[in-house]
Amino acid sequence: MALAAVAAGFGQFGAVAALAQVARSFGHVTSGATIADRAGLSGSELGLGLAILRLASLGGLPLAGIADRLGRRRTIIWTAAAGLALTVVAAASPSYWWFVALFALGRPFLSATTSVAQVSAAEQTSSTDRARAVALVAAGYAVGAGTLAMVNGAAGSALGFRGLFMLSLIPLSLVWFMARKLEEPGRFVVARSTGIPSLPVIGAVEKRFRGRLAVVLALSLAVGVVTGPANSFVFVYAENVRHLAGLATSAMVAGAGVVGLGGLLAGRFAADRIGRRPTAAVGMVGLALGAALAYSGTVTGLVAGYEIGVFAGATLAPAAGALVNELFPTSVRASVVGWQVAAGVLGATGGLVAFGALADVGNHFAFAGEVTFLPVVLLSVLFVLLPETRGKEPEELWAATA
Repeated sequence: MALAAVAAGFGQFGAVAALAQVARSFGHVTSGATIADRAGLSGSELGLGLAILRLASLGGLPLAGIADRLGRRRTIIWTAAAGLALTVVAAASPSYWWFVALFALGRPFLSATTSVAQVSAAEQTSSTDRARAVALVAAGYAVGAGTLAMVNGAAGSALGFRGLFMLSLIPLSLVWFMARKLEEPGRFVVARSTGIPSLPVIGAVEKRFRGRLAVVLALSLAVGVVTGPANSFVFVYAENVRHLAGLATSAMVAGAGVVGLGGLLAGRFAADRIGRRPTAAVGMVGLALGAALAYSGTVTGLVAGYEIGVFAGATLAPAAGALVNELFPTSVRASVVGWQVAAGVLGATGGLVAFGALADVGNHFAFAGEVTFLPVVLLSVLFVLLPETRGKEPEELWAATA
């Protein structure tokens, strides 16, 4: 499961890691004062392109939902292979908008890979190990994304964005190994043997689950509003606006790897000792505050805010992942995660468009960060509407259908 997440992170993070090079390649960098002059493309163009990429991940909803009918193993294997192959094709992009279109084709497959891998890991573990398993999958995605970011920082000018995307051939070659090692989770096998009908992906979540689902989707949308622009603009902001050297960017990412590991360990510990809800709520607040600090206008703020955001996001991941997987029964679990992906995509799309447009106002990112990120802090109170699941199995919460 973690290896599948590594592959997905490596392929999916390419657009973010190489965005500064993409902007320079297809735009025109000058010594002017506007964002377009310094980055190569305007904040609105970058924001719209990234929003389209995020919006493409909506395709992950039906793809993840298929896992409730065809199985977790089969879905992970073919979505990983298709997503990585399409990422390689994006290396041939002749223009910025061609890059957006081609890269967008692979995103839904890689989004589904990560989502179903998390579901599968959660289904193969008990309550005492579930947050740890979800943390391991999250760490896998972070390793894949971080590896690509560090390669870009160290050798991006030599490779170019095309060479960077071609590196996705490496994780693509490992899919056959995953195919040999992956097993269908026992919970899914049991659920299918009871004769639970295979429902359509759209509308697969029964009415009695939809109250909880609505709260989960609202929280996912709010987190997406932060992570969309905060993660997607960071390398353009660091390299083209704050003029951080490539090696310095790599060092920042490497440091985030250590910080992220600490966040995952802290999140797993707190989720099992304190509870899923409070841990996830604190992580969500820290994520928003860290993002606002990162774009506050100084190199110190960028580095500190980036590391704080990584730690908070890593703390959020195991708690929120365990919570969502425990709130719903096996028969609809992958579909729920698909809906969660869709909500996150919509939040990220709105955040990217708003952040890019606001950054063009006055030609600075600090104002955009404050307006986009800080209101999300207030939405963390929605966690009180969900039941605490620490120490419980899905079978206890949904005895008849878990």
